Amino acid sequence: MIELTPLDIEGHIFLSVSVKLPKTNLLVVTNDKGYIMCGALDVALLNERLKDRKVIAGRAVGVKTIGELLDAPLESVTLEAEALGIHKGMIGREALLKML
Repeated sequence: MIELTPLDIEGHIFLSVSVKLPKTNLLVVTNDKGYIMCGALDVALLNERLKDRKVIAGRAVGVKTIGELLDAPLESVTLEAEALGIHKGMIGREALLKML
């Protein structure tokens, strides 16, 4: 099952995407500039092999819901996210607000 839901964070609209898979969930919150995602995100791949795409993204691990993703500290972020002031340990919703 796939759920797409608009999400208001301090008056800014993001899109939450939840994909229920066998034994796990794929979770993403995004806007037109970047996204945060559950542990399925491969930050090293984005930073190394896809560096030319300049992806702005952060990864939180151990989350099972969109709410947990928003409140979790990011375990890793892309180089492009760091350039915006997003850093490891930053809470997901704070990182999203830097992606405006």
